[in-house]
Amino acid sequence: MSKKNAGVLLMLLCASMWSTGGILMKFVPWNAMVLSGMRSLIAGITIAVFMAIKHIPFTMDRRIFASGAALCCTYTFFVIANKLTTAANAIVLQYTAPVFIVVIGLCFMHVTFSRLDIAAVSLSLVGISLFFFDQLTPGGIIGNISGIAAGISMAIMYIINGGIEADRRLNAILTAQALCFLIGIPFLFVGEPIELTGTSVSCILLLGVVQLGIPYILYAKAAESCPPLACCLLGAVEPILNPVWVFLIDGEHPGMMALIGGAIVIATITIWSILGGTSQGKGASPC
Repeated sequence: MSKKNAGVLLMLLCASMWSTGGILMKFVPWNAMVLSGMRSLIAGITIAVFMAIKHIPFTMDRRIFASGAALCCTYTFFVIANKLTTAANAIVLQYTAPVFIVVIGLCFMHVTFSRLDIAAVSLSLVGISLFFFDQLTPGGIIGNISGIAAGISMAIMYIINGGIEADRRLNAILTAQALCFLIGIPFLFVGEPIELTGTSVSCILLLGVVQLGIPYILYAKAAESCPPLACCLLGAVEPILNPVWVFLIDGEHPGMMALIGGAIVIATITIWSILGGTSQGKGASPC
């Protein structure tokens, strides 16, 4: 098997494992910040053990810290969104990251984008707006806004990570886990005590090891041979599978307007990637 094909398979496996987050979080009835912190603690231990086995030293600089901080925001906003809106809404809204790469590039980095890029942004914004017709409760609106914030912070992380080496990428991912843990721990002492049951403990372990830790190790490896465009396209497996697991196991399903909006967002970004969005090399990569 060629190195490129191996990278594609690793990225598919990575995205499939990421997609289990929505359903696993539904079975952990904890404060969103505590859930995020404990998940990242376990993921961080998993990544640190891997780095130790591979003799990858821990290093820190401004770029690594900035990437880790952006990824930490992505984790936190996604967990909040998953608690306050449907799993489908949370993951599809996070999947708008390429849209915000274009927006950030145009507004703050003086990057030139094609008409294809602008069209993709416009259609995706139409799809995003449809989510709010199904979630008009205060919690639903905050959940949707958190999902969009996760997409923005993920876009920032991808921009910072452009061209970064695999070892430094792992250091940034490990930094994100540490930050999430530090942010989440104080919430252990706010509100009701967390409920430690066999189900919640099992699910938080799976979230840390299977849904976050191992997939990010796979992503760091896949990115060495799998082009950014391919990573972005293969990553579409996550928003497609995430609500499927939740529907099959928990029976939760998004409203009709959210389904239409999600289809518009996923189809737009997928077609945009296939047609070569930002391929002219004048802006940040979409992944």
